[in-house]
Amino acid sequence: MSRFSISLESDLEHRYPSDIEEFWQKLVNQGNFKGVGGQDIAYAIAKNPNAKHTVVVSSGRIEGLIKYKEVVFDLFNNGYSVFIHDHIGQGFSDRLLTNPHKGYVDGFDRYTEDLHTFMQDYVLPYAQQNEQSAPHLLCHSMGGAIGALYLKKYPEHFDKVAFSAPMFGIAAPLPLFIANLLVNIGCFLNRLFKSEPWYFIGMKDYDLVSFKKNVLTHSRTRYRFFRDEYEKHPKAQLGGVTFQWLKQAILAMNDIIDNAEQIKNHCLLLQAGADEVVDNGKQQQVVGKLPNAEFKVIDDAKHELLLEADSFRVPSMNAIFAHFASAKAEN
Repeated sequence: MSRFSISLESDLEHRYPSDIEEFWQKLVNQGNFKGVGGQDIAYAIAKNPNAKHTVVVSSGRIEGLIKYKEVVFDLFNNGYSVFIHDHIGQGFSDRLLTNPHKGYVDGFDRYTEDLHTFMQDYVLPYAQQNEQSAPHLLCHSMGGAIGALYLKKYPEHFDKVAFSAPMFGIAAPLPLFIANLLVNIGCFLNRLFKSEPWYFIGMKDYDLVSFKKNVLTHSRTRYRFFRDEYEKHPKAQLGGVTFQWLKQAILAMNDIIDNAEQIKNHCLLLQAGADEVVDNGKQQQVVGKLPNAEFKVIDDAKHELLLEADSFRVPSMNAIFAHFASAKAEN
């Protein structure tokens, strides 16, 4: 039996539209701040009056804060104040292209600097006012890449870090050198014709993928609530990636692999054993270089550990809460 409060799939049918939605409406404050270039960046904050610590959530690609209602609810109910924002180009944040469905960024530095603004203006003042040590960081997939890059620049801003299926490499159907070649050729041709960034081969606008075809989770219930949120909030919908996003992602992931030893924070890396989205081998490369890390494989789990079926999500959440609650390791 878990010593932590974790919502269960069997309860979600009535708890999501009642308890979780009521929590979100009454205790979660949403707003916007100005990111790099003056774009609006959406955020949500749940301040726990009895908080034992603060957790910042860095979400994955295509994800918006509305996808994390259950996660924020669980964090709050375990005594944490929670801060989450939507990365530029997704969720309720501004887009950088005329087509809001295209996954695009001009550099991952934009992601990390937006996170820095959020930390400086909202998170750190709150944590300092409440006499807490540095906040914890929970990051998933692309949010893990953003988190790792951030820790290289601002390690003092976070205490413990939990990586959920981090994007340190992308699972590609082609050999890596061919995929890189295609990305570089696509970016070159795109610049040559000076048009809006093109989708990568096979990518398109937001599509409501059926549960049977999804590669994210075994949980039919959580998948349905996630898709229902995006149907209710079309602004949060996002399609596939552009050549330019992939180019910048490759540069970011190579940077992380090359310089992982610089990340000295106490880290937990959770790997989804049956992940078809990110490259698990690259995660193991990074873990091997991290000086202060724990590594745990959630066997047979799909990519979305935080929205998986209970048999995968409960051990993932237990590991995250135990990591956050543990005594700080000495470097």
